[in-house]
Amino acid sequence: MEKPNYEHFMKEAIKQAVIALERGEVPVGAVVVWKNKVIGRACNQMEILRDPTAHAEMIAMTQASEALSEMPEAKPAGAKDHRGSLEGATLYVTLEPCPMCAGALVMTKCTNLVYGARDLKAGACHSLYRITDDDRLNHRVKVISGVMEDDSKFLLREFFKTLRKEKR
Repeated sequence: MEKPNYEHFMKEAIKQAVIALERGEVPVGAVVVWKNKVIGRACNQMEILRDPTAHAEMIAMTQASEALSEMPEAKPAGAKDHRGSLEGATLYVTLEPCPMCAGALVMTKCTNLVYGARDLKAGACHSLYRITDDDRLNHRVKVISGVMEDDSKFLLREFFKTLRKEKR
């Protein structure tokens, strides 16, 4: 099997993070890929939507679940319909997911997670918690970290540097 081109899809997630930065949101971007095709993409929208759950990952996963539900080839063998599972999908995100997003990855049975920068304050895949590979849960997510980490960190530093300047 051919090794996936993690950087190709991470660049798509970074494009979403740039959109978030331009909108004044914390610059996190995410894309969901299934069979080498982007089926969900989003950036953080917590400020715009006034919704603390409007993380890039959550929005991208919702889009991906909807897209898969409309694809006959995505329906599991023997199933009447597609129930929103992200089996076979990979989430690319610029920042390590928080507990909410890591939990959603497990609940949707997403197969893989590829992220850029660790989140030392809220990361739930490696930094603070290990939700994505907790044996007590019904599913584990294969996690690859550090893909284009410097690019992800740069956007976050720029955002928080601007925020500090504005508060002076």
